[in-house]
Amino acid sequence: MVDRPNKPTALATTPGLPPQPQVNFSHGNSRVTAVLPNGESVVILLYGATVISWKDRFGTERLWLSDGAKLDGSKAVRGGIPLVFPVFGTAPDHVATAKLPQHGLARNSRWEFLGKSSSESTGPSDISVKLDFGLSSATLDDQVKSLWPYTFSIIYSVTLTPENLSTSIVVTNDGDQPIEFQTLMHTYLRIEDVSKIQVTGLEDSEYVDKVDAAKVKTQSGAVSITGETDRVYTPVKGPSSPVVVAEGGETVFSIVRDNLKDVVVWNPWTDKAAGMGDFEPKDGFKNMICIEAGSVNGWITLDPGDAFQGAQTISD
Repeated sequence: MVDRPNKPTALATTPGLPPQPQVNFSHGNSRVTAVLPNGESVVILLYGATVISWKDRFGTERLWLSDGAKLDGSKAVRGGIPLVFPVFGTAPDHVATAKLPQHGLARNSRWEFLGKSSSESTGPSDISVKLDFGLSSATLDDQVKSLWPYTFSIIYSVTLTPENLSTSIVVTNDGDQPIEFQTLMHTYLRIEDVSKIQVTGLEDSEYVDKVDAAKVKTQSGAVSITGETDRVYTPVKGPSSPVVVAEGGETVFSIVRDNLKDVVVWNPWTDKAAGMGDFEPKDGFKNMICIEAGSVNGWITLDPGDAFQGAQTISD
């Protein structure tokens, strides 16, 4: 048997107890993997606390990750679930975040693994595992801190169950002045054929069409992808009403949000994909759609000592 240098070491199990989730470190302690007893798994890169894999019990990958994604911490990951904070895109006219790179600092920083917790379980069908990650102003490097000199802390949690994947963020203002920020979970969902996709749950909602001069429009019927798509929706039904991705008439994903008022729908299509050096294969846009839960249309204001919490749950 060949010995792999990055082979993770499993945590020991106790005889007599039901099978428990296994949580392992690998790749020089740069990745955390959790596997449920039935085989469902999730992998998180400590760089950006980026979820880079989510597989069901059959080993089917549910997230799209570019073949050209950099997983060595040299740049933000193309694919999976990058975390956007404290600015969506760039905001040259917003004084507090004007100096920050695109999508802020969270996806370009190394996070700390804070620990895991598992649900009480009578069997493998109802077990879950939650992984917590932390980032704070105290752990940022000086160069990043100079671009956004606020005192804050974030706990980002990834929860895996047999039925779904949840990601949640808690931002606390630990300083003595208000903080204005945006946040978003830039989820790349893996699909078979984008031409067969319909997204529902956004009907009658206003959206900003970023490929048409940021015009404000209203969605009529289901969303289909027929070209480059970059839209910021504020769904009229609210966060608890699911946004559903169907392929060929069959539901493949359902996304429910908690305290995240906006949904970005993004697909780069041919030309945009060709222009991104880390987007591989170049026709990979046919096999992905981004449904991104966030609060990005306007700014969240967090007073000193206050905390903001937002979350998404993705089911199949």
